[in-house]
Amino acid sequence: MQAVVKTGISLPRALFNQAEELAQKMNITRSRLFSLALDEYVQRQRDRQLLAELNEVYSDGLDEEERTLLRQGSRAHRQVVEGEW
Repeated sequence: MQAVVKTGISLPRALFNQAEELAQKMNITRSRLFSLALDEYVQRQRDRQLLAELNEVYSDGLDEEERTLLRQGSRAHRQVVEGEW
């Protein structure tokens, strides 16, 4: 079992009420709802960071080998499509 840390947070009343209602509908505790929501938010931020890093890596464009492979792939795709029509 994972270690649990107890914490206190302050929320606007309207958000608290929405969370309370959602937790009841989902039949889970508020703590579980907050945990799920935070986990999803953290994962989304990781995904955004990974995407930013990938965009940085590929921002320099294609090198000559990649351009050659792209041309070959396009040519092969065109031959397959033209053969089917």
